Amino acid sequence: MRVNITVNGRPYAADDVWEGESLLYVLRERLGLPGSKNACEQGECGSCTVRMDGVPVCACLVAAGQAEGREVLTVEGLADHARRRSSATAEAAEAAGPGAPGAVRPGGPGESGAARLAGAEAVRPGESGAVRPGEPGTAPFAGSGAVRRGAAGAGRPGESVPLAPVQRAFIDAGAVQCGFCTPGLLVAADELLERNPDPSDADIREALSGNLCRCTGYEKILDAVRLAAARTAGEAV
Repeated sequence: MRVNITVNGRPYAADDVWEGESLLYVLRERLGLPGSKNACEQGECGSCTVRMDGVPVCACLVAAGQAEGREVLTVEGLADHARRRSSATAEAAEAAGPGAPGAVRPGGPGESGAARLAGAEAVRPGESGAVRPGEPGTAPFAGSGAVRRGAAGAGRPGESVPLAPVQRAFIDAGAVQCGFCTPGLLVAADELLERNPDPSDADIREALSGNLCRCTGYEKILDAVRLAAARTAGEAV
């Protein structure tokens, strides 16, 4: 069968999909997106976590046919997703006007650290390195702080795209060791911060309870999510 799916903002059509294939298999083997890891295949470890229509799911437990017509976000798309989210927030604030309740001027009091970061580092339409419609707009996790286009990545050859704030926080907090669990943790943490920019430790633990890590002991991971939240809120860290 054919499965039509939007992944990281791009439409895909996967042909000759067997009814028993998982979304994880389609992403990795048919669409060439290996960021979501294949580990337990039982929904226990969280290494394959992606977002389907905004909701975190274990891709190994989702039948490929269930993804028909759905929107999926993988770790490769986090940077672009964060950039579009920041742009939408800035546009909404601008549309509201400087005198509107809750409006925040760029650089003014109350502007979040993430907004300042996005304004300073994000690639803007029309600038060198901007991602044009139809080009890959995703950035896999990279320890360098940016991804060069060679894998499904940034705008033009040899140019870089900034990482999402949560990806940068994982690097800065030393939350990455072997890295196998990291893609699922990043997707889950980014979803948490999107719906709850100021989570408590209990909120963080609950959001990441389905993601297992055998290297870090979790403390550095918790530190990374706290750091990303603090930067988003514009707190001094």
